[in-house]
Amino acid sequence: MFKPEVESLVPGQHFDRRTFVKTALGSAFAAAALPVTAQAIKTDFAGLTAGEVTVTSGDFKMPVYRAMPEGKTNLPVVLVISEIFGVHEYIADVCRRFAKQGYLAIAPELFARQGDPNSFGTIQQLQRELIAKVPDSQVMGDLDAAVAWAGANGGNVSRLGITGFCWGGRVVWLYSAHSRQLKAGVAWYGRLVGEPNPLQPRHAVDVADKLHAPVLGLYGGKDAGIPLETVERMKQELAEADGQAAKGSRFVIYPEAGHAFHADYRPSYREADAKDGWKRCLAWFKEHGVA
Repeated sequence: MFKPEVESLVPGQHFDRRTFVKTALGSAFAAAALPVTAQAIKTDFAGLTAGEVTVTSGDFKMPVYRAMPEGKTNLPVVLVISEIFGVHEYIADVCRRFAKQGYLAIAPELFARQGDPNSFGTIQQLQRELIAKVPDSQVMGDLDAAVAWAGANGGNVSRLGITGFCWGGRVVWLYSAHSRQLKAGVAWYGRLVGEPNPLQPRHAVDVADKLHAPVLGLYGGKDAGIPLETVERMKQELAEADGQAAKGSRFVIYPEAGHAFHADYRPSYREADAKDGWKRCLAWFKEHGVA
């Protein structure tokens, strides 16, 4: 059972990238994400129902972290899509932040079929041995299952949004081209271009003309992994598309920010840019009928 009192790191015990304490979904930081900085935000559980649930997706029982105002129904729904580290404490905390704003926030562990992201001690190993093996088609189906679960458990899926970080930011673009239920998306520094392969056949630039919901892209001007030339290419693809969702999509570039500027548990965190992006995220959902 999920216990909100559990600390992310056990007092008095040393952790590095080679060690990890296995706990409930969202109640500790991923091993490959350590060490965690002291600035990490901790959102309390007051007034919330929050913790791990199980969602059936096909024949698979998928672990999901959900947070929502206690005792409330007919809530707007937001899918929260993780980085490559999976649904660790940072992603759970983001869900609680949305819940404090009146949302039913759900973060599916989208890597669960292929393995446990907590069991890998380095980013390189995690990327090679787990993330690269996750098919986009599987991700889209799992998100659909999470939406269906939300609709049956207090959420109003006619008011559906999605947001995601890094790996999850790419998923935001793809899901916005997949789901006709979606009202709006917010992509935090998600990759826009890439070489197609059998498991990831398309990238954001390939689906710009297929969006069903407008996306707000929040990107860092000094992100070495996502050059601004790729942002400009995506802008051009959106401008040339016929659909209203593409025309309505927008980018905000934070000139001094690098990658993962919202990730408050990492040295890459930029407080002013993260707070501005969060305000823009909430306003975007409100503007497009999610909130």
